[in-house]
Amino acid sequence: MLLSGDEAVALAARDAGVALGTGYPGTPSTEILESFAELGGHAQWSPNEKVALEVAIGASFGGARTLVTMKHVGVNVAADPLFTAAYTGVAGALVLVSADDPGMASSQNEQDNRHYAVAAAIPMLEPADSQEAYEFTLKAIEISERWKLPVLLRMTTRVCHSKTIVEPKPGLATTPSAIGYKAHADLRVMIPSNARPAHRRLRAKLAKIAEWNEASGPNQLIEGDRSLGIISSGVASVHAREAAPGAAMLKLGMTYPLPFEAIRAFARTVDRCVVIEEGDPWLADAIRAAGAEVEDKPEMYRFGELNVERVRRILAGDVTPEPVPPPGKPPELCPGCPHRYVFQALRKLDCIVSGDIGCYSLGALPPFNALEVLVCMGASIGMGLGLRHVLPAEQARRVVSVIGDSTFVHSGITGLVEMVYNPPPDGHVLLILDNGTTAMTGMQEHPGTGRTLDHQRTGKVVFEDLARSLGIKQVHVIDPTLNQQALEDLVTQCLESRELAVIVARRTCLLATGKIKLMEKCLEPQE
Repeated sequence: MLLSGDEAVALAARDAGVALGTGYPGTPSTEILESFAELGGHAQWSPNEKVALEVAIGASFGGARTLVTMKHVGVNVAADPLFTAAYTGVAGALVLVSADDPGMASSQNEQDNRHYAVAAAIPMLEPADSQEAYEFTLKAIEISERWKLPVLLRMTTRVCHSKTIVEPKPGLATTPSAIGYKAHADLRVMIPSNARPAHRRLRAKLAKIAEWNEASGPNQLIEGDRSLGIISSGVASVHAREAAPGAAMLKLGMTYPLPFEAIRAFARTVDRCVVIEEGDPWLADAIRAAGAEVEDKPEMYRFGELNVERVRRILAGDVTPEPVPPPGKPPELCPGCPHRYVFQALRKLDCIVSGDIGCYSLGALPPFNALEVLVCMGASIGMGLGLRHVLPAEQARRVVSVIGDSTFVHSGITGLVEMVYNPPPDGHVLLILDNGTTAMTGMQEHPGTGRTLDHQRTGKVVFEDLARSLGIKQVHVIDPTLNQQALEDLVTQCLESRELAVIVARRTCLLATGKIKLMEKCLEPQE
């Protein structure tokens, strides 16, 4: 089969009898759950990554095999339950997919989530292509159930989205145990008296996993010219193999805990040993700390994705400036996008705009140049409130927060609660840009659409009702495309009121309108 890495993970989850897939859409991880659902699996979008992981932890306590998917920054949101789930352990397998984005093709940072495996003390596997994405998903399930730990499957954009040949091997999947709850309060109630011995058990498990990784882990020794040895993992190993096909290579599949004895033995048998890895020098630093002499890539190659040419330059020690890639077309809001009308109004009114993550992030670019700050999902409300609290009155009264519908559900609701609990002296104005879909990642559903991942009807979060339930008196709903002057007048009115105000700018995304109409028609009761 010709599959992307995301599709391969989904197929493996199906073949292994995963009972529940949870997550939050985020490039490059989104297609995993969508593909899993298409294959007949039970998949659902959660409001955010923390909730997705918590649901999966609960399901795993019930003995079910679970898969949780998110992009790299989503693990930041899920970190709180993740660290403690390593202490509680699991019953059914729990595999967490972190889809990292070297080069920031669609992300606000370039963090390297291999650090999470060490910090959270959970095993980590890194596939290099779609075949390994399939096989390592099955291996992660096996490891998780053998040692009763969550397992991190760390992928990257190139592995997630590139298509390579996959030979499905359902026979590799172990048979799921019967689902059912068995009480283990001493293992799962993490009060200090239980957590202290749990930490010791966790470290003992990791020591056993390290022994297993040395003896039979998914690592590969590739014979070659011993004048050059390469240690690598993930997609970087594929680039290295093409850049130096004659070199000896130790290709690591399980990268935490690392097989240090195998690594040291390999390094001793080659004249020159180079670590090829994307992102931080995570692998090189760990190997050097373990006493092996290896070369690391120069600092300039820490940024962006690697490719064959860049690996050749690393091996040659070439630190001359790299060719500047030709400029591409800058991203922009679609013609006719309802967000355009909002940013035109905010720019005209000279507002100080605290922005958020989504399509409307593009309001920072020409021709609007309307966003002043943008950090992470849900931060627009808190940052806007912070500005309101400290700026001189004439500036504070110009501050507004802008957030999208999916992002508001993801992590904006607590910001709204903060707005009510600690209101600035001159109030605040929040605009929720509701386009009826999670547009940036490919038109996924969310709790504000009233439809599940597979587009079935479910409960719906109504933003204006939520705002009113918190005691906000000024709550307005407007179609921003109908009357530009009316939109400007409404924003002006809310700013001048010096009270808390929420404006829901509601207009369906043009790209999603036809699809939503078709889905709604299909969901209508048949006569």
